[in-house]
Amino acid sequence: MSGIEGKVVAITGASSGIGEATALLLAERGAKIVLGARRPERLEALAARIEKAGGEAAWARTDVTRHEDLSGLVKLARDRYGKLDVLVSNAGIGLISRLDDLRVEDWEEMIDVNLKGVLYGIAAALPVFREQGFGHFVNTVSTAGLRIVPLQSVYAGTKNAVRTISEGLRQEAGDSLRVTVVSPGAVRTDFAERMDPAVKDQIDKMMEIALSPDAVARAIAFAIEQPDGVDVGDIVVRPTAQG
Repeated sequence: MSGIEGKVVAITGASSGIGEATALLLAERGAKIVLGARRPERLEALAARIEKAGGEAAWARTDVTRHEDLSGLVKLARDRYGKLDVLVSNAGIGLISRLDDLRVEDWEEMIDVNLKGVLYGIAAALPVFREQGFGHFVNTVSTAGLRIVPLQSVYAGTKNAVRTISEGLRQEAGDSLRVTVVSPGAVRTDFAERMDPAVKDQIDKMMEIALSPDAVARAIAFAIEQPDGVDVGDIVVRPTAQG
């Protein structure tokens, strides 16, 4: 029996990249997975893939900018599997640009998804975790918040806000709840698809050294599999070639 087997894990941003890789790995290790993302066709296909491999999965279209969608995802976990052990708040976007470009709508979208999406997850899961007497928040942040560089100030700001909130949550959580932040570096995902073409070219060059999403999934699994009473607070995982 692993420390993951039998746990019920809800994952946002589960339709691709780190979320998808995490869902597959945890399901392989015996977790029951509840998938949330905005692309239902991808979720349905992923759930079918997990079930075909002998795992268990449920899914719901989830827009993390809507509090009610996060509440629905948590409710689905409890209705289907009777509990929720872990909420992985992984949904995120990186619409990076120069501040001079004044892409205010992009700033607002990053705040809504990267920051408010995590807060809505906390609002949905924290009362459940308190009632159960156990629970684990895993929040995906970024190494962009550890080394601030041009173009990424708003993106890094949203991720560092989540880092700060997570630490406050950890201190308030008491001895029965766990809180982990995972800071990935460059990872091969569709992260750059909506960026300005000139910026996207820079990010695409970083993909030459980028990690597979599986590497981040293993880091998340490491935090989840720890025995009760062990809280892995902060994990940084990046390519050895990343400066």
